[in-house]
Amino acid sequence: MAQQLAGAYTTIVRGVPDLVLILLVFFGGQVTINSIGVSTGLWGFVDISKFAAGTATIGVIYGAYFTETFRGAILAIPRGQIEAGISCGMSKGLIFRHVIWPQMVRYALPGFTNNWLVQLKATALVSVIGLQDLTYNAFTAGRSTDKLFTFMFAAFVIYLILTAISDVGFARSSGITAAECRGVTMETVLSYIRSMSA
Repeated sequence: MAQQLAGAYTTIVRGVPDLVLILLVFFGGQVTINSIGVSTGLWGFVDISKFAAGTATIGVIYGAYFTETFRGAILAIPRGQIEAGISCGMSKGLIFRHVIWPQMVRYALPGFTNNWLVQLKATALVSVIGLQDLTYNAFTAGRSTDKLFTFMFAAFVIYLILTAISDVGFARSSGITAAECRGVTMETVLSYIRSMSA
């Protein structure tokens, strides 16, 4: 049942444009919550803030993408390594910590990096509902001063700097993770076998 719900969640969220979901949550969510409150009498008028709607929607949208990234990374781990841990008597927690986790991070990092960079740029969509983010403020300042190109170019440069910093950080962590993962699972299983036989 949980797998079907997770599959439906990722399929629906990844199949609908981000902007449609943001508008649906901000406008439709508020109407729905207030209709439920009026019909049940449990609460009065609820005003959903632009920040809450934007943050929640982007979290739900990219949660679906990150879920698929981590699921694919776990499926990429050779099943024999997990079975080796089980046959050696390792607990589920120990198998996750020493066999699955190090390899999952290594396999997931490229997809995670891509999703993070796309999510960082997608935050500009919340300006559509009036949330004062970088894009909204650049557009407002540009229109009020008749220097729209200058302010939008400044936003362009800021987004480029943010993505470059993120890219450098993920590239470094990818190198560290790859170095830590080389041979870690077999060493872990062998050291566990040695400790059990000692």
